[in-house]
Amino acid sequence: MKFNSTFINFALLTLNLLAFNQLQAQKYSNEFLSIGIGARAQGMGNAIVASTADVTSGYWNPAGLASLETDKGLQIGAMHSEWFAGVGKFDYLGLTLPFGSANRRLGLSIIRFGIDDIPNTLSLFEDDGTVNYDNIVAFSAADYAFLASYAQRLKAKENQELNVGGNVKIVRRVIGSFANSWGFGVDLGAQYRIGKLKLGATARDITTTFNAWHVTFTEQEKDVLLATGNELPDINSIEITKPQLLVGAAYSFQHKKFKFMPEINLVATTDGKRNTLVSADPVSLDPSAGMEVSYNDFLFLRAGISQFQKEKDFDGSDYLTSRPALGVGLQLYSLRVDYAYTNLGDSQNRYSHVVSLQLDLKPKKKTVSGF
Repeated sequence: MKFNSTFINFALLTLNLLAFNQLQAQKYSNEFLSIGIGARAQGMGNAIVASTADVTSGYWNPAGLASLETDKGLQIGAMHSEWFAGVGKFDYLGLTLPFGSANRRLGLSIIRFGIDDIPNTLSLFEDDGTVNYDNIVAFSAADYAFLASYAQRLKAKENQELNVGGNVKIVRRVIGSFANSWGFGVDLGAQYRIGKLKLGATARDITTTFNAWHVTFTEQEKDVLLATGNELPDINSIEITKPQLLVGAAYSFQHKKFKFMPEINLVATTDGKRNTLVSADPVSLDPSAGMEVSYNDFLFLRAGISQFQKEKDFDGSDYLTSRPALGVGLQLYSLRVDYAYTNLGDSQNRYSHVVSLQLDLKPKKKTVSGF
């Protein structure tokens, strides 16, 4: 049976990029969880581990949830952004609510990063070699994460505060009908505030997260792959996500109605040498910095920079690239609207728009009727 090389190459490229390579890669396992959620964080270059204190803390640092007072009630957050000129879509939905006792909170977060409407051309040809475009169907390659968070304030004195928290997360990854996996992991976080200084740390995947993959090619799809000289991926395999440590420091000060808060963060990965500002094996260091300026807790302006990487110039010399970001936010009563404009930090200078919403649903105050 003869195959049209153009369509076969496209099909094989799709499968190799979205299935086989992902199953074998270990260094950048579950990398979609390193993108960052929330337009506020994106606008600050993802430098937010020490200062996060809203519903998105379930992702950045679960200890930050304890900074929300009980009278804040239920807080809901949502985000949508598009990456790689709209090819990839990144979405987030989260909520946090207080315990009956003070200084404790629960959080739930759902994250999805997906590429949709990918054409599957493995069944493009009939048994007699003729092309049948009706056989082309679309599939999605999507990664999901479900985080359940708990936070508690352990110590609160005058000008001092210590919060701790943790996540239990489930990772679900699906590549059409070809492959899928389940993964489980644990994160821990802490925040300490003394006066105007805030310190934060998040240990991700401290137990090492394991993704168990299962490949489910049909017999016909296997025949096409073998007929074109390709090896079949392993039916079952384990993908490992090694621990990361995020640390940060923020300092806030005020001048009249303006409040300033700069923050610096450092991400330490343990999965081998990466293209970061400090690259080593097994630990690489990736710094980031951001600034938020607010006016009367109504208007917020943000800027940040992150992802410092070395690239090769035409003459073979190295030059440094980075990912800049700008953002703005508005607090409208119980609703906050945030927007960020950020560069992916690649050689093609592609930018993405990030929009997120945050809503506080405060409980009604109880009234006591008189006699």
